[in-house]
Amino acid sequence: MGSVSNCLCSVEIEHDDCRFNPVLAAEQAIAISDIIAGNRFELLGRESGPYRLKLSTRNSRFTLAIATAEGVPIVSHSLSFTPLRRVIGDYVAIYESHSRMAQTGDHYRIEAVDMGRRAIHNEGSELLMERLSRWIETDRNTARRLFTLIATPHLMAGETFA
Repeated sequence: MGSVSNCLCSVEIEHDDCRFNPVLAAEQAIAISDIIAGNRFELLGRESGPYRLKLSTRNSRFTLAIATAEGVPIVSHSLSFTPLRRVIGDYVAIYESHSRMAQTGDHYRIEAVDMGRRAIHNEGSELLMERLSRWIETDRNTARRLFTLIATPHLMAGETFA
């Protein structure tokens, strides 16, 4: 494992074309807070952190703009959503099912849907780690939280990828 300095000290998000949803905005805030509380984020072959991350989503791409703790730009990586489309679509569908089940109060069904949601979330974070692995090394928990931030605009937009 790398140096303690290989971490994110700040995360900012910018999503185009999505409606505001207070529940999802709260999920994003929690994900950011959890990232800042403890994460592993190392730029391979670059200077050590800590780093600032600006994550933006536009159209069919997401961009990770990485800067020093002082805000000096280091690198920016722009990636297509295409390899993540299926898992994000599954995540949107299971999230909506979870929301519906939560209204029924059926704890057994909620638990079953929640297990499915966690499995899809894990799959998304593994795929994200794989996509970033040429430039960035991160731990699973950080990747899970980054996946949350990347998938949230699709939840806000109510997108389906069927």
